[in-house]
Amino acid sequence: MSATQAPPAQGRSGRAGRLRRHRGALLVAAALVVAVAVVLWTSGEERTHARLDPANPDAEGARAVARVLEDQGVDLSVVRGAAELKRTEAGPGTTVVVTSTQSLGGSTLDRLLAHARGARLVLVDPGVAVTDALGLGAGGSSDPLGSGREADCDDPLFEGLTIEVDSGLSYPGSGCFGDGHGGALLVEHDDVRLFGAGDALANDQVLRADNAAVVLRLLGQDRRLVWYVPQVEDLVGEDEVSLGTLLPDWIRPAIWLLALTVLGLVLWRGRRLGPLATEPMPVVVKAIETTLSRGRLYRRAGDREHAAQALRRAARDRAAQRLGRGASRDPQALVRDVARHIGRAEAEVDALIGPHAAAPATDAALIALASHLAELDREVRRT
Repeated sequence: MSATQAPPAQGRSGRAGRLRRHRGALLVAAALVVAVAVVLWTSGEERTHARLDPANPDAEGARAVARVLEDQGVDLSVVRGAAELKRTEAGPGTTVVVTSTQSLGGSTLDRLLAHARGARLVLVDPGVAVTDALGLGAGGSSDPLGSGREADCDDPLFEGLTIEVDSGLSYPGSGCFGDGHGGALLVEHDDVRLFGAGDALANDQVLRADNAAVVLRLLGQDRRLVWYVPQVEDLVGEDEVSLGTLLPDWIRPAIWLLALTVLGLVLWRGRRLGPLATEPMPVVVKAIETTLSRGRLYRRAGDREHAAQALRRAARDRAAQRLGRGASRDPQALVRDVARHIGRAEAEVDALIGPHAAAPATDAALIALASHLAELDREVRRT
């Protein structure tokens, strides 16, 4: 009996050994199966990364509000683009909300107002272009709301509620959540409601204070809600929108990445400025050699006038130092003092060191001028 049971035991141990040898490959295969299942499970669900988009599950998205409205029995329709909006019914008994108001141009706003006539229209954080098109003039003014703000209005829908976001936009006119200076976060203008606290819809701020109650009451008054997401492709040439609207979503993180890369390159390759280092000169050139070299250059260039000016300027500097004139730079006064000091005629001295003395016409005349200036220097030094 034991002999007949040995082969099955050996078979089981062989299978166990093979499982141990291929355990890593089996784990990798199981992980791949799970990953594929997750992808297939989530592939049918719409997902974006735009701010306050109902399909954005990130911190600044508004998927939580959209899900809660649907759970409360509101018939929610997310409409993207003007063409899809035209095919969607939006009349009495319907609330139309636009959270991506920065993508609205003049033409798309006109089509929205015409299509949503009779419906309850809510514009979230509209900018200057939208408010100007609505006849409100300047856009909303920035308003810090970190400490919260009470409704303080006659609308019983928001009575006793407090809204709290980092910052918002107050629009001119009377409404709810006023700033005390003639503006409010929620203003109604010609059947259009302007809501300047868009961050209250965000997934990470909807639970602050009474934000959830304010948003649900604002958007859930009707049984049907159309969430319109305008597209940049619907704009025409005359429409005015911000530059950020036209840029792709990846441009901002790409700019930050490029800036960090450049900063890292600067820190890596940059040289720190330290104290100056003194090093011995490899060759010491005597002053006489410099003078002779400059003389050869003057002679080769034939620039006797420049050489004569240099000789006369040096002679005037030495004479001024000998006579104690210091920093005086009046050449004519120096000529008079030198002539008086050595007893020569002023015209003779002026012909030697005067600023307007004639330039030598030949090399011999230049050599003679240098000799006369050396003699003049000796006379000044002797007397």
